[in-house]
Amino acid sequence: MLNYIDHPSDASGTPLLIAHGLFGSGRNWGVIAKRLSDQRRVIAVDMRNHGQSPREKSNSYTDMAADLAKVIGHIGGPMDVLGHSMGGKAAMTLALTQPDLVRRLVVADIAPVSYTHSQAEFITAMRGVDLSAVTRRSDAAEQLAALGVEPALQSFFTQSLDVAGKRWLLNLDALEANMTDILSFPDVDGPFDGPTLFLTGGNSHYVTAEHRPRMKTLFPQSHFAKIPDTGHWLHAEKPRDFEAAVRTFLTMDFDGA
Repeated sequence: MLNYIDHPSDASGTPLLIAHGLFGSGRNWGVIAKRLSDQRRVIAVDMRNHGQSPREKSNSYTDMAADLAKVIGHIGGPMDVLGHSMGGKAAMTLALTQPDLVRRLVVADIAPVSYTHSQAEFITAMRGVDLSAVTRRSDAAEQLAALGVEPALQSFFTQSLDVAGKRWLLNLDALEANMTDILSFPDVDGPFDGPTLFLTGGNSHYVTAEHRPRMKTLFPQSHFAKIPDTGHWLHAEKPRDFEAAVRTFLTMDFDGA
């Protein structure tokens, strides 16, 4: 089963499962998860081939959705599910294929479509870091900077670095081999009839008007919101605004849902 960080709560709200994006981990969501745990238990997973979770040959969305389903089965469902980017696609796949496990769905800055850009250059950059010369995360950040990685991503990537162990907490080989699957979206029909929030960055181009018909077909109870002056990493750029939007959606009354 996936490794996860449990943020317990004395409150009785529906538990929330958080699925991070590519190259991330559950610990990236620590501050937001802890703050949201004032109203509900929050579970932040490490997706397969990330963090402390199992290393697998496949990184398909069908398999990632099954991973999330196992965690929900272990914790006890249904749960609210929040996913960013790759995690958002996994969360959508889960909701479409096993809707009884998901009460409400929050999808952060991704659409249920295939993309053409690649993240392979970041794998190349991480492989280019001389880990033998790294004694602290800032050393790796400096090397990533020299390899052309922007400052925000330097900080993000180095959160998945085991400095003492001189290794990345990412299965870079498997992620590279599965990049086509990661950029795609599975052929699933749905629909998921539960309330769904598509929360996007105001400056991001990951979700466009052309995507909306597909989103509404698969998720008829779709709601759309943007966080101004943020890009794809909206939860990191404006965590308080992101938290407020998620909190509002999860506590709204949708005909008793």
